[in-house]
Amino acid sequence: MQALKNHLARCFVAGIVAILPVGGLAVTVVYFEQQVAGVWLKDQGFYFFGLGLLVLALALYLIGLIVTSLLGRWLFGLVDRTLDRLPVLGGLYQTLKQIVGYGEGPQGLFKRVVWVQFQHPERRELGLVTREAGGESGGLVTVFVPSGPTPTSGRLLALLPEQLLPSSLSVSEGLQWLVSLGTLPADRLPDQTP
Repeated sequence: MQALKNHLARCFVAGIVAILPVGGLAVTVVYFEQQVAGVWLKDQGFYFFGLGLLVLALALYLIGLIVTSLLGRWLFGLVDRTLDRLPVLGGLYQTLKQIVGYGEGPQGLFKRVVWVQFQHPERRELGLVTREAGGESGGLVTVFVPSGPTPTSGRLLALLPEQLLPSSLSVSEGLQWLVSLGTLPADRLPDQTP
């Protein structure tokens, strides 16, 4: 009887583990399809399920194509400067830009990307410097070490500068590296010598 219970429990758990990714993907697709198609697309005579996602993908591609062109970069810069100057929404816009990695340097939320030597001399973790050493920090650098692939959670560490290795990644590239689960080319990874 115990063997039967173990068998049923094992198969039940295996079924849940097998169906979760597929079910999660299906729920996500249906949700986004309903959100996009529910606006106006379902009222069209040529609508079919999935058209909303195709329209969304095409719109994102076209926006990317426009923004990467010379005229598009200029236009995006103009819109960016205009949104920055808005009284209340400008502050929210700047915060959102910093979170996704557009705002870097002295005025940004994240100053630069570093590799943290932490817990093991051969292990490197991606870190985003939020405050440099000196002043009230007492010579410590404040580094946010995000959890991949979601950069909104992680650990905040106060480290000595010698625990950090420089990185050639920009903040935007560092966040892309994190979200893409490390698919940047190997030449962008930290130096192998400790």
